[in-house]
Amino acid sequence: MKDQGPTVEPFDQTSQSPADLRAVAHFFFEMGMLKRTARSGFQFLGTGKESVADHCFRVAIIGFALARLSGHEDPYRVLCLCLFHDMAEARTGDMNYVNKQYVTVHEDKAVRDLTGRLPFGMELRSFMDEYRAGQTEAARLAHDADQLDLLLELKQQQDLGNAYATEWIRYAVERLQTPLGRQAARVILETDSAAWWFDGHDDWWVPRHRHQKKP
Repeated sequence: MKDQGPTVEPFDQTSQSPADLRAVAHFFFEMGMLKRTARSGFQFLGTGKESVADHCFRVAIIGFALARLSGHEDPYRVLCLCLFHDMAEARTGDMNYVNKQYVTVHEDKAVRDLTGRLPFGMELRSFMDEYRAGQTEAARLAHDADQLDLLLELKQQQDLGNAYATEWIRYAVERLQTPLGRQAARVILETDSAAWWFDGHDDWWVPRHRHQKKP
């Protein structure tokens, strides 16, 4: 399926001014804030924690996988939509459902200010615009990747005994937009979060010793 996403003129790559490179260095430092910005919803879930950078990393992996599985023509665009979808939170912080009842987040301004001096800033803004509009198949896959990352975390917390995670799971599943995303969600919910290492079919010590009878 061919997406009609935003088109961006390539920037001049022949030479970069000191000002451009300084702006890029500032951008690199700023994106480091995502490693120190907590995902605030876990305060209400009661267990678990992760940074915005943690979240974006796995969302990008999930998005790339969904794009390849669905046969999307440009899986790398889906990956970029996922990777940058929360970059404004370096400035705004992560606002959870309760916060948003009382606080207005000026995400557009944060994105403009964050990208305004970058030589590739227009391309980053196009990723954000496409993701938020949610009209292309790439954006829908990226949105599902975002929800599936949350679902994976909730399933792990559920497996560890958090009863509240069960209710949160229902809402995450309802927000999925693609058939592939919903299919992936069903499999995730049927899978023990520790099975990838605890029930492996290989030579690891865990499967060998788990079923070994004690003398």
